[in-house]
Amino acid sequence: MTTGIALRLQGVHRDYRISGEVVKAIDGVDLEVEAGSRVAIVGPSGSGKSTLLSLVGALELPSRGKVWIGEVEASALQDAKRAELRRRIIGFVFQSYDLLSFLTAYENVEFQAALSGSDGAGLGRLMDGLGLSEHAQKMPDQLSGGQRQRVGLARALAHRPALILADEPTGELDSESSRTAMDLLLDAQRALGATLIVVTHDADVAARLDRTISLRDGQVVGDSALELVRA
Repeated sequence: MTTGIALRLQGVHRDYRISGEVVKAIDGVDLEVEAGSRVAIVGPSGSGKSTLLSLVGALELPSRGKVWIGEVEASALQDAKRAELRRRIIGFVFQSYDLLSFLTAYENVEFQAALSGSDGAGLGRLMDGLGLSEHAQKMPDQLSGGQRQRVGLARALAHRPALILADEPTGELDSESSRTAMDLLLDAQRALGATLIVVTHDADVAARLDRTISLRDGQVVGDSALELVRA
């Protein structure tokens, strides 16, 4: 997925029923993302940022509308096929790292590679490139927050995904650690030629990406790519 359209959303809605009322988390989003681009999704708390990321990552299905990942209509797939799609081409970077506590740092990364069907070749180089070689055999509770963040990144990249989705990857980091984490993420994106989508509340993080999509009340209210074309 290095040329063409990596993602396309057409008339996408995501509704939830809470205490008998329908809440529109995503309300009629149309969106295209070019392959190989770097996109920030921003907006106030409750605007639908994480829900949108779940939809483009095939973690959730839209209530209405369609979602394509590359040439595949992900929103039309059954659960097992969507899980297979995620394992093959998507790398998720979470704010909370979500490491498996009973596996070493290396085993956490190796496990993700195995899930995607990868033979694990190059994992040592990946760990080394992220400064994790000397920590590879440590358990997650023996790692610092920054080291766990790097393991989470290594795990997301273990199968060389075409699409990298990051949900507030710097949300728990100080300014210096945030810059370092984004350096690593952007270096990895360039090396893979992947498409990168980052949900963030940090204006400095958004400014390092090619395009910024702003959400409010589940709707796209700003898109720097469109604003550039109009200018």
